[in-house]
Amino acid sequence: MTEPRIFKMPFAKVYPLYQQKLAKKGRTTAELDQIITWLTGYDDPALQKQLTQQVTIQEFFAAAPHLNPNAHRITGVICGVRVEDITDPLMQQIRYLDKLVDELAKGKSMDQVLR
Repeated sequence: MTEPRIFKMPFAKVYPLYQQKLAKKGRTTAELDQIITWLTGYDDPALQKQLTQQVTIQEFFAAAPHLNPNAHRITGVICGVRVEDITDPLMQQIRYLDKLVDELAKGKSMDQVLR
């Protein structure tokens, strides 16, 4: 079975899409960065380095210092699939991030989003 194309997509290509989605709802890039650092353990300089180096999404999550221990609390449906039921660890991490961005875009407070 071939791996999904998203795994090889540069994270720097997806990041602006998250920014646009949040900007339409009046949210900021700083809030996006806060979500990413909470989930992955990157600090701001390390996140910016990942963006400038054009790493793939797969490399981005593989190099992440640590997945937040509360990430398992991220539940719900994204793209018609329950995130807690995804068996591929990388795809689940990608969908965790998608879900956090969606929740922020829908107006939830940062405290609710970051559990």
